[in-house]
Amino acid sequence: TSMESVASLLAVLLSYLLGSISFAVVVSKVMGLPDPHTYGSGNPGATNVLRSGNKTAALLTLIGDAVKGWLAVFLVQQCAQRFGYGEITVALSGLAAFVGHLFPVFHRFQGGKGVATAAGVLLAIHPWLGLATMLTWLIIAFFFRYSSLAALVAAVFAPFYQVFLFGTGGTGLVVLVMSALLIWRHRQNIANLMAGKESRIGSRSRKG
Repeated sequence: TSMESVASLLAVLLSYLLGSISFAVVVSKVMGLPDPHTYGSGNPGATNVLRSGNKTAALLTLIGDAVKGWLAVFLVQQCAQRFGYGEITVALSGLAAFVGHLFPVFHRFQGGKGVATAAGVLLAIHPWLGLATMLTWLIIAFFFRYSSLAALVAAVFAPFYQVFLFGTGGTGLVVLVMSALLIWRHRQNIANLMAGKESRIGSRSRKG
């Protein structure tokens, strides 16, 4: 019905606004650190906040960005029966939160690359999907020490995990779109990796 359509649209919009909260900026401001747009890669994400030398701030950014992605999906799931939300509305709300992180309305649309937020979204959609994708990230990050490479490999594998574990359908398409956007956001990192100029996890010097 039209009421259900309006409710679905509202869920997606609110998810986008939730995703638009940049924890890199919020945490840095609260802890008296410089704006993450002004140093390192200029990217408002946990990896760049770590370059400030403050591990607590980086961890809080990581948790905040992941939780907002998870929360957006979780809240829509909880309201699904009441408002008639289907699987696709749940998935699209997750995508909206992810897009909010990439292009936040509260921060002149200058957002992060979405790794933590994507992880939170995937965990909420299907815990096993999220865990499999995060494990992929951890393995690559541990052995190669590049957060960008870990993110790219995880993004490539996530749609395969979705199809393998739960089949295709609307959610599968949403996961594929998220992966494509995440890879696109890492295009500079791909160039840096190929040129041997990408900074490793925890390094404070080089741009990346």
